[in-house]
Amino acid sequence: MTANTPLVFKAIRSSHPRSTAEREAILANPGFGKYFTDHMVSIDWTVEKGWYDPQVKAYGPLSLDPAASVLHYAQEIFEGLKAYRHADGSIWSFRAEQNAARMQRSAHRLALPELPTELFLESIKQLVTMDALWVPSAPETCLYLRPFSIANENFLGVRAAQKAAYYVIASPVGPYFAKGVAPVSIWLVEDYSRAAHGGTGAAKCGGNYAASLLPQQEAYANGCSQVLFLDAQEGKYLEELGGMNIFLVKKDGTLVTPELTGSILEGVTRASIIQLAKDRGHKVEERKISIDEWRQGMASGEFTEAFACGTAAVVAPIAALKGRGFIAGDESAPAGKLTMALRQELTDIQYGRLPDRHGWLKRLV
Repeated sequence: MTANTPLVFKAIRSSHPRSTAEREAILANPGFGKYFTDHMVSIDWTVEKGWYDPQVKAYGPLSLDPAASVLHYAQEIFEGLKAYRHADGSIWSFRAEQNAARMQRSAHRLALPELPTELFLESIKQLVTMDALWVPSAPETCLYLRPFSIANENFLGVRAAQKAAYYVIASPVGPYFAKGVAPVSIWLVEDYSRAAHGGTGAAKCGGNYAASLLPQQEAYANGCSQVLFLDAQEGKYLEELGGMNIFLVKKDGTLVTPELTGSILEGVTRASIIQLAKDRGHKVEERKISIDEWRQGMASGEFTEAFACGTAAVVAPIAALKGRGFIAGDESAPAGKLTMALRQELTDIQYGRLPDRHGWLKRLV
């Protein structure tokens, strides 16, 4: 595809969509990532053709040869974003161009073809238009979108694949926290690192998340909801949680978050929180934060709040940090006032309840 010859999507409606009753039953209690809409997007790519054959078609299994390179060399990337139904029934995306740009960076790092921004945005619009009835309208619900790309050339050999495919699937979701937003405890992992300098930490690829699953099990075993990773080089600076960025709040209202070093995912929610905090007049520091600074700051009262953020959960208040032989913070502490104010403001913008001052929203339907 070139800038002068945009691809045209072929729309093939599913011959077996769910009935109205089935769909409404799912939307009444969707959970998170459990059910999927009737359709999906697919676009193929080869070295010779570039991107071609974009389709919206029935959701269903993929056919992969056992030698498909994604199965052997993990050439895979993905994104996560949401479509929100506003009070007037319209459906909007939130900063989707940032997801497109991040997916391009991930593709570059994994030696996969980079999908042009306009094609990424059009793929989202096409799927949401086709499955608009699947976008829920209840409070704190939305349609979660999962674009992903895989190398599907059939060969055994360590090189970049010359054949790939891009897909988008969608899942109606309810609140990430079924019982409401409540402070969580996080576990400091000492035996594992999420990513190293020069690695794939800034890419949104499955391997990063696979590597976090064992430490996450350790967190669960110690009564924590998430795992906190430190830097791989010195093992003393905060990086991120298993799937979210982290912020600390000082008593003077300053927000502090780990700087982007190439081993931390550049979260869209992270960037949005930084902007909203600055809009409120808060100072934001992006810098190295040692685990000792945080623990000592909690003990002295210098740090009064902490929270994690990401697309799925939006903002998750952190009550306590636990590790081998210590607990810092109070597991019964309420969520911080600034934490919840920023979460409320962000979701109000996403759902159209507050003005979009920064042009973050784009209408899909």
